[in-house]
Amino acid sequence: MVNGSGDFSGEKRSARTAIKVLLGVVSVGWLMIWIVMPTNTYKKIWLPKIRADTNSTYFGTQGTNILIFTFPILFIAVLGCVYLHLGNSNDKNHWLALRKATVLVKGPLGIVSAIELAFFSMFIVLLIWSFSSYLSISFSDINSQTPDQLGVLVWQAKLDSAALRLGLLGNICCAFLFFPITRGSSILPLVGLTSEASIKYHIWLGHIVMTLFTAHGICYTILFAATSQISQMLKWDKVGVANVAGELALLSGLVMWVTSSSCTRRKMFELFYYTHHLYFLFLFFFVLHVGISFFCLILPGVFLFLVDRYLRFLQSRRRVRLVSARILPCETVELNFSKTPGLNYTPTSMVFVNIPSISNMQWHPFTISSNSNMEHDKLSVIIKSEGSWSRKLYETLLSPSPIDRLDVSIEGPYGHPSTHFLRHDTLVMVSGGSGITPFISIIRELIFKSTTPNCPTPRILLISCFKNYEDLTMLDLVLPINGTPTDISRTKFQLEAFITRVKEPATGNQKLLRTIWFKPSPADEPIYPILGPNSWLWLGAIISTSFVIFLILMGIVTRYYIYPIDQNTDQIFSYSSRSLLNILFLCVSIVVTASGATLWNKKQNAMEGKQIGNMEVATPTASPGSWFYNADRELESLPHQSLIQATKVHFGARPDLKKMLLECEGSSVGVLVCGPKGMRHEVATICSSGLAHNLHFESLSFSW
Repeated sequence: MVNGSGDFSGEKRSARTAIKVLLGVVSVGWLMIWIVMPTNTYKKIWLPKIRADTNSTYFGTQGTNILIFTFPILFIAVLGCVYLHLGNSNDKNHWLALRKATVLVKGPLGIVSAIELAFFSMFIVLLIWSFSSYLSISFSDINSQTPDQLGVLVWQAKLDSAALRLGLLGNICCAFLFFPITRGSSILPLVGLTSEASIKYHIWLGHIVMTLFTAHGICYTILFAATSQISQMLKWDKVGVANVAGELALLSGLVMWVTSSSCTRRKMFELFYYTHHLYFLFLFFFVLHVGISFFCLILPGVFLFLVDRYLRFLQSRRRVRLVSARILPCETVELNFSKTPGLNYTPTSMVFVNIPSISNMQWHPFTISSNSNMEHDKLSVIIKSEGSWSRKLYETLLSPSPIDRLDVSIEGPYGHPSTHFLRHDTLVMVSGGSGITPFISIIRELIFKSTTPNCPTPRILLISCFKNYEDLTMLDLVLPINGTPTDISRTKFQLEAFITRVKEPATGNQKLLRTIWFKPSPADEPIYPILGPNSWLWLGAIISTSFVIFLILMGIVTRYYIYPIDQNTDQIFSYSSRSLLNILFLCVSIVVTASGATLWNKKQNAMEGKQIGNMEVATPTASPGSWFYNADRELESLPHQSLIQATKVHFGARPDLKKMLLECEGSSVGVLVCGPKGMRHEVATICSSGLAHNLHFESLSFSW
């Protein structure tokens, strides 16, 4: 049996290695296409030959672009699902650990690692190379013609060419724009990323896209004005580019761009959130502007995003079972939901929460504080009352008239498929205020791992900064609630808490931690994976099947409806109508396959959820007090007693982070930070200073 199991593990490792090599080859080939696309070699030699081999009455001109640009990425996404289904990567030998070895702090990009800066620089070089190649070829053609042949002045012809090429550069950026925000993506985990960690890449690309498209529109406006063709801006040609559609797409993009500044996101999140849904209009008019054939260049990212978005829509329609809420004196709430044992997630995973009684439209991301290995039937999130939405939730729970239930919907969880922090000898976690929440899930995971035989865990140093004495009660959430088996004594744990605005402990009557238990409703369901335990395989099946259905529908309509019209010399099928039909086929194929897969898995999930819903939950008669806030109380709980003994509280002081980090021992010290921007920059500066080569920095920032 042992040999058989070992052989099976060896076969899985071999399969994963083979898949990884194949994925690497396809990825390099796809990227090479973008590099050679601006050259005459591609335009005059490769492309005509590929079109001659792929031209058919079923797919038309878009068949070539689907083969070159769309198929490789969807192949990577499907094969990536198989790779992830076979198991997690080896955390201690993960090559992507190198991308955090060196960090750069100063600059408009914020905190970036050396490898992130290298890839960003290569992307900028790709844009410069593409633009210069396009202009070099087009300008040489313009210079070789006489003014009579051009029909316009030379500078006008060159402006026309430059404007067109700016639009082509924007398409290159659009090809990558949607990958970082596809939360359930199989591509991001392949390169060691999560959707939350890669939001900054989406922001970078968004700024570049809108800069290029805005320049594209301005150049054409100047050209139309100079050539007395302003009326061209109001034309919607049946064949070719639709100018009005492009202007509407640009207008939608500009509204999103203006309202997505960091200042707007912090102070007027609702405005940012609502206007960002204009991406649908942006994509819709973009397709009508360039045509479906050219849209196939950016189709892979959009296709994967739409699959993920529809699955999230199906999940968001469910009302989940909210079991209880713990309210801390520091105006922090812990919400505890029921979940199925089959729902597993890794530390620092997150969910998006919607509470219709507060806002029907708003979805807010929160880090999961519970641990799926220790708490099989519960999922918890911690919400600090800092914004208007969280403040209203806090006031609702503390309202004089008690509430017996809340309607809640959840999307997720989303997170990294592996526990990469286990590769370190020592783990230093630096938090500020509510930034401690992602570290709670890590600590609970390490407590669980410490009880597993032959699984060494790193030493833990948690440095937490709080403003007020009441905020110290956040530490009560480090361990699960009473009744959950924990043994923190097995871990080498040290907690340094700093209360910056208070010089001594508060005296007098202290508030108690309050617990609210909610009544279940027959309509409530536990949180469960929408695609079941084999979610990666189901996702791969949805992507591949929906794409095949899309090709079939497109082929049938093109061959038996569009092609006969195009063959008539007096008529030609409208490019906009062709684009609309393809958009319809794309949406139908995704809706049919994703809905079918969801319904197939719903029956088993419903049975498991019904068993959990029938379980009786004992409601406590009193709310427990805070272990830290009332530290003089009798310590009848061994886990909390061990935690308090490992804690040292400092009043009226800030941590000397440089001294504490440089004194950390171990060949590999993982430094994780989550908190205010200044704190993240300070820790990043220390780790990148070169004073200690064993420090490996990672920022867990959940603020866009």
